[in-house]
Formats: sequence, structure tokens, C-alpha cells
Amino acid sequence: MKIQADALLFDNDGTLVSSLESVYRCWTRWAEEYGITAEEFARVELHGRPAAEIAADLLPADRVAEAVVRIEQLEVEDVEGGVHLLPGTRALLDSVPADRWAVVTSATRRLAEARLDEAGIRPKTLIAADDITRGKPDPEPFLLAARRLGVDPARCVVFEDAPAGLQAGRSAGMTTVALTTTHQAAELHADVVVGDLSAVSALVTDGGVEISFGD
Repeated sequence: MKIQADALLFDNDGTLVSSLESVYRCWTRWAEEYGITAEEFARVELHGRPAAEIAADLLPADRVAEAVVRIEQLEVEDVEGGVHLLPGTRALLDSVPADRWAVVTSATRRLAEARLDEAGIRPKTLIAADDITRGKPDPEPFLLAARRLGVDPARCVVFEDAPAGLQAGRSAGMTTVALTTTHQAAELHADVVVGDLSAVSALVTDGGVEISFGD
């Protein structure tokens, strides 16, 4: 199968890199600090959502701002040694010009840049939680990325591991590719489902970028 595109839009954690152990370690500590029970915490979806939305699900409105500052601090402090590239990331990014791809993450810019830097990834275009008013599953982050890259959303391909991100990509009118790095295939609604980015290759052509999928 091949897809023709003008731009590739990548989620970060669970797609390009893995910091899953760090994420759960930090959020568990955060929940303990804020007196949130294990049962309350377990009911909230963490992955692929902005910290402010997660905190708002668990705390009174007047505590959300300080709580977001705290979780960002915990996660930034835990970056060193807590982030690693997922299979296929380096080869795929190196095969695509910098103005043809972007990272679209639910993390804050400070945290996203810390994780990307730890993994040796330096995107020309980064859309973070600071840049938008509505996070995934709203399409706003991906639509903003397309606008920054100057491409038609319909000519963008979204790479995501989380249901919220895939929903955002679909709502933006983009082709979606799901990675089964953090969720089972049955949980992921996408145009294409692969194990990780090692199953994806890209060829730059006069008409854009041709994306191919292997086993």
C-alpha cells in the first residue's frame, strides 16, 4: 500500500519516542501529592491528552494551574534517561525534508522540547499544548500544523498511537496511520495500522512524499 502526501505529522510520545515509564512514574507521584486515590486516577485516560485536561478531570478548577506546573516540573526532571527512540523513527525522519514533517504533541513546549532533545530529534515545526486552545481529540493541533507547513490538511498523514490523536486526525480530514506501540490494534481506528515506524518508508518525489508500508 502507498499513500501520496505533502506532509507527515507525528505525535511524539508513543510514536517517535517512548517515555511511557517516565510518564506513569511522574503522574503516579503527582496523584499521590494531590491526594488523588488510585481508583480516581485509574478512571482517567492519560495518554495523548494535554496535562491541563487531565488535571481538570481530577481536581477543582482553582487548583488546575498549579497542578499543571507541578506535573511539567516532575516530567522535565525525569527526562534524562527516561526517553528513547522507537524503532524506525530515525530512518523515517532522516528520509523526509524538514519542511515536510512536524511533531504535534499534547505535551507543553518545554516538556516536548526536553524529550525530543534527549532523543536527538530537532523538528523545524513543533505544535505543543501551548500553541492551541483545544487539545486532541479536537482537530485544532493538526490543522495548525498543516497551516504552519503551508499544506492542505487533506494531503497530510497523521502518525499516532493513541485513540484521541487518531480521532483528531480524522476530524481534521487527514489520512491516519496507527501504531500499536501503546494500544491494541482493536482499539485504534485508522486508515492503516502498523506495529511501529519501522514498517513505514518514505520517498520524496516531485509530487510530494510517497509513503509505503511493509510488514
